[in-house]
Amino acid sequence: MEFLLNIGRRIIPKQLFSAAQPIYHYLLALSGAIVYRFPARKLFIVLVTGTKGKTSTTELTNAVLASAGFKTALAGTLRFKIGDTSEPNRYKMTIPGRWFLQRFLRRAVRAGCTHAVVEMTSEGAKQFRHKFLSPDAVIFTNIAPEHIESHGSFENYLAAKLEIARTLSSSKKPRRLIVANSDDVHGAKFLATPSAEPHPFSLKDAENLALEPNGSTFLFRKTPVRLHLPGDFNVRNALAALMLGEALKIPLEKMAQALKKILFLRGRMEEVSEGQPFRVIVDYAHTPDSLRAAYGAHEGVHKICVLGSTGGGRDHWKRKEMGSIADEFCAEIILTDEDPYDEDPEKIIREVQSGITHTPCAVIMDRRDAIRAALKRAQTGTAVYITGKGTDPYIMGANGLKTPWDDAMVAREELHALGFKQTP
Repeated sequence: MEFLLNIGRRIIPKQLFSAAQPIYHYLLALSGAIVYRFPARKLFIVLVTGTKGKTSTTELTNAVLASAGFKTALAGTLRFKIGDTSEPNRYKMTIPGRWFLQRFLRRAVRAGCTHAVVEMTSEGAKQFRHKFLSPDAVIFTNIAPEHIESHGSFENYLAAKLEIARTLSSSKKPRRLIVANSDDVHGAKFLATPSAEPHPFSLKDAENLALEPNGSTFLFRKTPVRLHLPGDFNVRNALAALMLGEALKIPLEKMAQALKKILFLRGRMEEVSEGQPFRVIVDYAHTPDSLRAAYGAHEGVHKICVLGSTGGGRDHWKRKEMGSIADEFCAEIILTDEDPYDEDPEKIIREVQSGITHTPCAVIMDRRDAIRAALKRAQTGTAVYITGKGTDPYIMGANGLKTPWDDAMVAREELHALGFKQTP
């Protein structure tokens, strides 16, 4: 079918081809479900959606479900996991198409899994990858402008997210749960999903919250929770998982123990430590809100920020704003290349740089050189932030060029070159 799609893209008029694409994607989703015999019907399916925090919430939710003894599967930006077997997601997309998800869920059923947590994006919803998943629960983290060029407007983007929640209404599962962030201005729309049992969560549910550089502590329903992931945004992610677990009557103590065991998540406020006297933090932050939250997690610290510009061909509106946020929080800024695709990378950099008005700023196009320069400038007690890619496995260049990449690995290699290396 993909072969036929490529032929159609070449010979069918663009307007007609665009109109036919939804039919193609729907039929692809339906045929995958039929071929793999609707595996979601045999699993407790949790879909996680939102602008920020999807990946972290997916991982935390998996941990909470596993704490109850359930055998789980997980499909998301970081990895694909079935039971005790896990492999990194190297597709540079959260959920690949061409029957991938239905095949994955069938494998989970064969392996004896009872629960599956699936990270679901608005782009995936546009291609009907949320169809025929028979969800038992949907978790909504938050929403902010993103993928505006792709969706046409923020309203369309929001509608795609709401469509994911509305799959609960057509699901045949006996009990359907919507867990939604009530602190978000659009949270009420998700909580009003027809035929779904609403379970709102708010930062207020984290009583006696104490934020620390390396995590947080709080009480959830009077039960102490220790989280090693920094920032109040990770507290919200944990609350989403806890709220679902509470609805499923998982003991609070077991959930708290499971969350405490998660020391870090790859590419999500991930600390790279090789014995150096300064912090190195790798984070996926690629929206203004997520960048602000990442920088704000460590207040009062001299920050050297390696700011990857926004990807080529999309979300032009946020480039200047990303620069302005770095200008506000960082003591030094190094702008560098990041997924330009077919757009001029130096043009992207100039647009980000237009938001920087007073902070010292250097432009180093080669991303490794930029990271090396930041590490060389770091002093005891400072923090080097490397944002924008997280665990993205490639730098995407012109004409489909894919350069293998890993920000944390490169940072570690450059620290070794500077003489730092953690002893076992």
